[in-house]
Amino acid sequence: MSRFDANPFAEEEVNPFSDPAVRKGSGQSNYGGGAFYTTNPGSVPSATSRLSPLPPEPYDRGATVDIPLDSAKDLKAREKELKAKEAELNKREQELRRKEDAIARAGIVIEDKNWPPYFPIIHHDIANEIPVHLQKIQYVAFTTLLGLVLCLTWNVLAVTTAWIKGEGPTIWFLAIIYFISGVPGGYVMWYRPLYRAMRTDSALKFGWFFLFYLLHIGFCIFASVAPPIIFKGKSLAGILPAIDLIGHNALR
Repeated sequence: MSRFDANPFAEEEVNPFSDPAVRKGSGQSNYGGGAFYTTNPGSVPSATSRLSPLPPEPYDRGATVDIPLDSAKDLKAREKELKAKEAELNKREQELRRKEDAIARAGIVIEDKNWPPYFPIIHHDIANEIPVHLQKIQYVAFTTLLGLVLCLTWNVLAVTTAWIKGEGPTIWFLAIIYFISGVPGGYVMWYRPLYRAMRTDSALKFGWFFLFYLLHIGFCIFASVAPPIIFKGKSLAGILPAIDLIGHNALR
């Protein structure tokens, strides 16, 4: 037997789709020489079967929505209202410019408070308002003002300690008066005139500064010595009260 001979014991393969009548439908059968078709409920629907149409959508997405537009009367009324507001704003702007020009002609400078940054109480901008060749002098003057604040604060603390040690409350009240009058007085009397003189080159402001700055230097010299001739007792933490206090403690 040749190796290409068919196997007599093999089962015969039958292709159900080889019959053209079967390919026409899964439920086709041949009965009595006449072909007719039956529908098998369990069979898969053929490719020629169609699905039932979906129900219509509740609304048409492509439909336009009618939005009521303002009438011509409303548009004209709004246009008239906008023109009236624009005219009023222009009038206010012109009035503001007139006032600014009048202030500038009068030499009045509007100063916004910007120092210290966390709690502005004065206007201070050396870098932008003082000429470059005068800024160093102005910074020295500002450092002097801050030194005055520091010295009077230290004086309050020292006199408070002396009051606790039994020197009486009068010297403490005097130290508070020195601080309250000295710090704003130094700013108003000599520092602000110098600042404005540097900014506007005013001879009158320079003269005012020199006068009160000499008084400031005199007060600082007197307070550093603190002789008991004008101010009472130890209300100033100067050299003489310190020597007196150290001498009493040494004798004890």
